[in-house]
Amino acid sequence: MDDEDSSTCPFCFLSLPSSQLQWHANTHFEDDDFRSPQVEKAVRNLHLNTTFGDCNNWCGGGGGSSSIGRDNGVCNMDEKISCLVDLQIKGEFHNVNGGLMNLLRNCLESDGDNSRSILSGYVDHFQSNKFEDVGWGCGWRNIQMLSSHLLAQKRETKDVLFGGSGFVPDIPSLQRWLEIAWERGFDESGSHQFNHAIYGSKKWIGATECAALLRSFGLRSRVVDFGPKESESLYLSVPGSSLGGQDLVRIGDERKRKAPNVSGPMDRYLSRCGGAVSQTSCRKNAESCSSINATVDRKSGGEFVVKSAAKQSKNHQVLMDFVWNYFSNKNSIQFGYRRVVFSEKTPLYFQHDGHSRTIVGIQVRHQRNGILHYNLLVLDPGHRTAAIESSLRERKGWQRFIKRGVHTLRKQQYQLCYVDPGIASEEEMEKLKTVDSVFIEL
Repeated sequence: MDDEDSSTCPFCFLSLPSSQLQWHANTHFEDDDFRSPQVEKAVRNLHLNTTFGDCNNWCGGGGGSSSIGRDNGVCNMDEKISCLVDLQIKGEFHNVNGGLMNLLRNCLESDGDNSRSILSGYVDHFQSNKFEDVGWGCGWRNIQMLSSHLLAQKRETKDVLFGGSGFVPDIPSLQRWLEIAWERGFDESGSHQFNHAIYGSKKWIGATECAALLRSFGLRSRVVDFGPKESESLYLSVPGSSLGGQDLVRIGDERKRKAPNVSGPMDRYLSRCGGAVSQTSCRKNAESCSSINATVDRKSGGEFVVKSAAKQSKNHQVLMDFVWNYFSNKNSIQFGYRRVVFSEKTPLYFQHDGHSRTIVGIQVRHQRNGILHYNLLVLDPGHRTAAIESSLRERKGWQRFIKRGVHTLRKQQYQLCYVDPGIASEEEMEKLKTVDSVFIEL
């Protein structure tokens, strides 16, 4: 025992080898008729924390995680990944009998003869947990939702994602996976933004971290920035851009550090709203989102123009058009007699200042007078899965959970992350380490 790191049991305070901590802690509950899920998860996370420290020792002998894999070669990184594959914990979510997206399809089918909708297929909803991540965890929950689709719908992805485990890990495990991605050179400048460490913290993440994490498994995750033309050169995600002397702050960073004090991308887009954003922003943004429809007019050639007094709504129709073209694969999808079709495309990680959600589809409603109403179809981590399921089954009130019209897009900048098909080659993996984006003017 002297040669092995020891840990203290959080229940009886007995000192024992770290490798035995989880087994020992669980013995405290073997005789109980009722086991608290919160306590058991705390024990498992403690095991992930202490034993992953042992992995650090195996992979390089002491020091923080940032030293692992940098001085000791690929072999040690392989050992660390193997360790995490064994220790990662499955993320908890409310399982919807029959599938949440099938329930949504049924509601959209009965939503009127004048509507057409496109959905991205199977997606599990991961809600923020009151005792775990409310106020800061929406980014991780959206990664979980996107991952649930990838594991269920993409066979090639299932073999590589999270070490081939076949399940979506919990937030602490995802944080470890992101640290490994950083150590392997994915989004190095973004890693510097977090001082190369994220495990156990409540730091906000965004679409860039989602892209870096998925790219580390060989997935072709892409980032798209939407914003005003005048700030295009300030977007760190645009290759060749620079910050200049502007006093801007990053969206998604709970510390809201000013750009001149940082050296690399974090959330890959900038905001002109100075000052700090509290950690309750995720919840407040989730609760304040409404489902007001946008009204648009069709011109010859298929061009859409928003009929609204607000210029911002006109500009944000660009984002709606992008999402429609994305899910419809630039109109290659044929509806025929159907009102709802499933697309091959992955859901969209949807980021803006203060909150993020998952876009699982889009709906268009054709009015007799030629006016069109577009709605994004979203899953919000801030909503309870059981409430969403109930509203969909009863077909009452589900719109307020799911639909988001163009008038709800009130932010200056937005960002999307999605995954293209296939697995990257070794040569392509090197290119994926630099996370950039396509800029689209609002």
